[in-house]
Amino acid sequence: MTENITLVLENIHAAYGRKEILRGVSLSLQAGEIAALIGPNGSGKSTLVKVVAGVLKNAVGSIRLNGEDITKMSPRQRVKKGIGYFMQGGEVFHAMTVAENLALSGYRLNKSEIDGRIQEIYSLFPKLQARSGKRAGFLSGGERQALALGIVLINRPKLLLLDEPSAGLSPALVKNTLSLVQQFNQKYGTTVILVEQNVREALQVSRRAFLLKNGQVVSEEHPAKLLENENAIHKLFFN
Repeated sequence: MTENITLVLENIHAAYGRKEILRGVSLSLQAGEIAALIGPNGSGKSTLVKVVAGVLKNAVGSIRLNGEDITKMSPRQRVKKGIGYFMQGGEVFHAMTVAENLALSGYRLNKSEIDGRIQEIYSLFPKLQARSGKRAGFLSGGERQALALGIVLINRPKLLLLDEPSAGLSPALVKNTLSLVQQFNQKYGTTVILVEQNVREALQVSRRAFLLKNGQVVSEEHPAKLLENENAIHKLFFN
């Protein structure tokens, strides 16, 4: 039903300089679902997420969020509309402590709200609470990744864009990170676009999967059906 549609992309074209990456991408997301973008390297997954975040401008096409055209909005304006963007590798303020990173990220909240939100992030990532007074630059890779995700989640985005949230993490931390994303989605009804190199783990937490090849959506797949067949994922990438 149209009232349940959160995000609509229509005929999105985007390029880096003269190199066109996205060639007419169209898709829609329902409110509260997790959708995985899967496909070979260079297929345009990260580029598409950047376009939705406003970090990269699309040359052609439109973007609508909850019925409102946001195509020409800046990244800052999109954040105010409820878009949260976790960029590949994660971004933290290395000279600041964990607590300072989180407090700064929630600057638009009042004092009572920010304290509660920080505790909420600590409940998701207990190790961050133990490191709350430690500078982010001295955290382990997994801890920095958790902090970067906490920085995005602290504002409870309505649309969460995740570009490789588990990059560089151990298999156990990959599962834990994606499980936390799923928990956040279920608790707050957050709509999620997930780009993840660990495809099987991504499919396990997703409701739909869009396959990108050569800058286009060539297929919409049901994650459960892909997971049932060991060869299905391989075929999607290499056929």
